[in-house]
Amino acid sequence: MKKYIGLATIFVLFSCTAKKTLVAEIVANKELTSEKIIEKHYNDKMSFSTLYIKSSASYKDDKQSQNVTAEIKVKKDEKILISIRFLGITMAKALITPEKVQYYEKINGSYFEGNYGALSQWLGTDLDFQKVQNMLIGESFDDLKIGKYDAILEDKLYKLSASSNAGINKTFYLGSDTFLVKKQEISQTVQGRMLQVSYPERKEASEAFLPLRIAIEAIQNSGKTNININYNSVSFNEDLSFPYSVPESYERVFIN
Repeated sequence: MKKYIGLATIFVLFSCTAKKTLVAEIVANKELTSEKIIEKHYNDKMSFSTLYIKSSASYKDDKQSQNVTAEIKVKKDEKILISIRFLGITMAKALITPEKVQYYEKINGSYFEGNYGALSQWLGTDLDFQKVQNMLIGESFDDLKIGKYDAILEDKLYKLSASSNAGINKTFYLGSDTFLVKKQEISQTVQGRMLQVSYPERKEASEAFLPLRIAIEAIQNSGKTNININYNSVSFNEDLSFPYSVPESYERVFIN
């Protein structure tokens, strides 16, 4: 059951009609300050109301692995609906809003409804709706305009890093020509937790530079989880429906 739960929730979290593929980056300017880098990062905001995505994904942890397909519907800043399918059969559905996470899965006939605590615990870092949405569309987890970041050049990328008194380390790697996120990490060394999300490739459409692939790695003391997502097709600004209802016979589960 966990593999479908993990895939459904993490999907919450595109070959679209694209103008070009981003493959090369120019040499970064060593003299740019972190404030200027962040300003350029936010120059081009994603402009859409809804996304409809068809994708494929692989899930692997220390005990199991699975390949599935997923239909993802996003109403920006409001809700995300994910349908996970295996061999064409819907195995799980998840509805995620700013207020709560809901999902049900078919194998055990169970469903969950609650806050982001369970998802945060599973991935090893605090999450909310905005972080999950940003992760899926290739934006930074956090609002980089809030807080103070140190900036250095590393492998021709801008590396922005910050640490908190609570022992949380955040690192963002931005492309030198686009200032888009190439990789982002959140780690808690004392707790042995780390979440890393990488975007190996993107494509440009009129509405946004979107990821073509997302590689997610979550590490904590109990083990490691890897999820790789490929966006196969995407459409913007359609009138989407978000149907979600738990079958009557399903049993509610609680995650500590």
